[in-house]
Amino acid sequence: MNVSKSEIAKETPLKPSRRSLPCLAQSFAYSKSLSQSTSLFQSIESEPQVPTSVTSVSVDKAEQVNPEEDKEDSVLKCSFADLSDFCLALGKDKDYLDESEHANYDRSRLIKDFVPKDDSESKKRLSKNDMNYIASSGLLFKDGKKRIDYILVYRKSNIQFDKRNTFEKNLRAEGLMLEKEPAVANADIMFIKIHIPWDTLCKYAERLNIRMPFRKRSYYTDPRSKSTGSMHNYFRRLKKWMSQNPMVLDKSAFPDLEESDCYTGPFSRARIHHFIINNKDTFFSNATRSRIVYHMLQHTKYENGISKVGICKLINNGSYIAAFPPHEGAYKSSQPIKTHGPQNNRHLLYERWARWGMWYKHQPLDLIRLYFGEKIGLYFAWLGWYTGMLIPAALVGLCVFFYGIFTMNASQVSKEICKATEVFMCPLCEKNCSLQRLNESCIYAKVTYLFDNGGTVFFAIFMAIWATVFLEFWKRRRSTLTYTWDLIEWEEEEETLRPQFEAKYYKMERVNPISGKPEPHQPSSDKVSRLLVSISGIFFMISLVITAVFAVVVYRLVVMEQFASFKWNFIKQHWQFATSAAAVCINFVIIMVLNLAYEKIAYLLTNLEYPRTESEWENSFALKMFLFQFVNLNSSIFYIAFFLGRFVGHPGNYNKLFNRWRLEECHPSGCLIDLCLQMGVIMFLKQIWNNFMELGYPLIQNWWSRHKIRRGIQDASIPQWENDWNLQPMNIHGLMDEYLEMVLQFGFTTIFVAAFPLAPLLALLNNIIEIRLDAYKFVTQWRRPLPARATDIGIWYGILEGIGILAVITNAFVIAITSDYIPRFVYEYKYGPCAGHFEYGENCLKGYVNNSLSFFNLSELGLGKSGYCRYRDYRGPPWSSKPYEFTLQYWHILAARLAFIIVFEHLVFGIKSFIAYLIPDVPKNLYDRIRREKYLVQEMMYEAELEHLQQQRRKSGHPVHHEWP
Repeated sequence: MNVSKSEIAKETPLKPSRRSLPCLAQSFAYSKSLSQSTSLFQSIESEPQVPTSVTSVSVDKAEQVNPEEDKEDSVLKCSFADLSDFCLALGKDKDYLDESEHANYDRSRLIKDFVPKDDSESKKRLSKNDMNYIASSGLLFKDGKKRIDYILVYRKSNIQFDKRNTFEKNLRAEGLMLEKEPAVANADIMFIKIHIPWDTLCKYAERLNIRMPFRKRSYYTDPRSKSTGSMHNYFRRLKKWMSQNPMVLDKSAFPDLEESDCYTGPFSRARIHHFIINNKDTFFSNATRSRIVYHMLQHTKYENGISKVGICKLINNGSYIAAFPPHEGAYKSSQPIKTHGPQNNRHLLYERWARWGMWYKHQPLDLIRLYFGEKIGLYFAWLGWYTGMLIPAALVGLCVFFYGIFTMNASQVSKEICKATEVFMCPLCEKNCSLQRLNESCIYAKVTYLFDNGGTVFFAIFMAIWATVFLEFWKRRRSTLTYTWDLIEWEEEEETLRPQFEAKYYKMERVNPISGKPEPHQPSSDKVSRLLVSISGIFFMISLVITAVFAVVVYRLVVMEQFASFKWNFIKQHWQFATSAAAVCINFVIIMVLNLAYEKIAYLLTNLEYPRTESEWENSFALKMFLFQFVNLNSSIFYIAFFLGRFVGHPGNYNKLFNRWRLEECHPSGCLIDLCLQMGVIMFLKQIWNNFMELGYPLIQNWWSRHKIRRGIQDASIPQWENDWNLQPMNIHGLMDEYLEMVLQFGFTTIFVAAFPLAPLLALLNNIIEIRLDAYKFVTQWRRPLPARATDIGIWYGILEGIGILAVITNAFVIAITSDYIPRFVYEYKYGPCAGHFEYGENCLKGYVNNSLSFFNLSELGLGKSGYCRYRDYRGPPWSSKPYEFTLQYWHILAARLAFIIVFEHLVFGIKSFIAYLIPDVPKNLYDRIRREKYLVQEMMYEAELEHLQQQRRKSGHPVHHEWP
């Protein structure tokens, strides 16, 4: 059924269905104080005016506004008749209740509240300053009526004016309106302001299947919950007496976020009478308008030819230098928001989200989604969910750490080491190291116990389960958000091909099975060969990282002799700590330098593959960057955890690198302190560096841009679009850097958490800052990104699952190999005082330190010393039948370590799988609600169409049927 626009305008308003109520609050639940520009749009455009001519652009007939057509496109209003019938229907259907509406309606009150009035006095109150503010903010064309939906920027000196002229002419032919204006601060810069009219919006909204509201939701109520209704009301009344949660945002500050709570359906001009269009200016949000304009920019030709399409190609060849949607105005105001309200959504986001004083508040996700789009909204939702889930992990890690502090002095191992004044350890280096008393390691033994105590195994199991719970509950959270944001049935449109792909394979075509049109095709043999070259490049870069780690190892071997003979007595006494600290700092510098190279290499390898679409390019690039940076950050940690001190040999027969440098041994108190130092320093410094690069660098660049503008012009007003142009563009890789930083942090938090229980606490503190830092950056320092849609976080979820699996394996190895948990366990139940029996109050670890140290005859070193020294190992003494051979206890410990790894992994993986099975991806009540709403939407569309046909029959004098004719 096709209905013309004139027919729609002349129709009588449609009565609501028996099972639905028009969503009356769709466009009129705004605060009077919000956005003077919005009220100005309504007041100005309510009167038809003759459009002013645009001097800088030759406007064709399609750009001119006809007052008669403007009247025909007047606001479509829903009728309020038969509201009582609807209430009776609600009362009969008790399983589906509308909690947001009352049982009785006053028709006159509803009309008074929601029908817009032509208030001439409000127009008179609009001062000249308000008009100047709107014009200077970049929200309108020069005629003061048409809002700006997109901005194009080019240089006048650029010679590709033919492509621009053809492109702009085709844009006008598609229905867009353009207006040119030169920059204030730079005479070579020209801005093109783009406005999309109502007819064009409707046409492309229908073509893109954009879902718009048309009826009020009826909520599903489980019959089992009726018995708990009185208790729910009691707790709700009790909650009113309690103090308000300080973390919850005040809903009164977000008038734009009052949920319309409507069913939505794909927009159709033929069925426009179904949709609730109270105001054409606010029916399509700014994000939707920008997304539609971007779609048109991407599919408009600038030359003859199949591949000569799209703004991206014009930016690549230099015809334009930028394309972006404008911000809605300034983010600051001279008037306080509490008394005068927000000027625009950007101002509201800054005051209620991006300011550092809001660090403890929940994020306004709906407003973020409204302003920046679903893709960025999902990122901040995931970041907030991850930060919130870090709270229990940080608390448990802190409890494990404090448990180590409180029981440090009671530790039998620390007591024995601190009292071992007559036990001498063998020299840890060849030339400058002397015999060392074991009690000199007392401080290191106590510090090691903070991270290697009885709570280590529990915390490792807890974090493995925590990672699973975090991911499973995020899937539930994501499903709720996709339902709330109306993304359940959204499917991403067929992506356009990348210009590089088209240019490379334009001679090889194949019919696209989706569109049915011929398009460039990459042969399988070419794809496989390029993929093999890319994989080879990845392995080469990984080998480069291993080489860098090996260089740091050689550095440690060379300088430990120097630190052992250092003149400064403090360094000489703690030469092992000095060696590790210097190596960590050097390793961090190498990591940051290699990161710069990795981005370029990953970019080259990804382009070498010639991905077909932008999403394929982003996924391939993100995977390479993750692999490079993950190996770069964690390779030195893996070395310390699993290789340091494992293959050194024994006194008199040490293994040497290149037959020159003796391999480094662990400290007498163990290697875990080196692992903690490596993780703590890298994690702390990396977070500081990332925060500086994310905020400090854009701040400096934007300050310099403003400084040049002030120096170049005198007393001039800079319009909003030029202020946006002077901001930094969003990273070319989109949200890839933001996700990559958090995913690498997630790896630090889970993979080696058994060795560093304070990692979740550091991550939590960083993320509290990260959320506001990213918010401040998006709102104040970056141009407004395109409000893109998405239903999940993409490839990053699979990477997070892989990290969770790796975390179980690495923590099992850390506990079994790096820590002394297994040797203590074997001694306690096999070789100690409690072997074969157990008596309450008996210290089962008594004598453990002496048992864990082997003897060596000093006379064999040729240093002119006699007696015995001790070293960490389980080897036979010099007086045994097999001196310096591994004892039976060594093999018992090795078997126990392997058994622990197998049992730990199977136990934790079993718990993870069981938890993942218990937690459904979609909550049961949400699943039932979605199914119910699909049924109701079909029924509502049927009833609305039937009523519309009945109205047409009444007008034409035909008999009315109560079923389909």
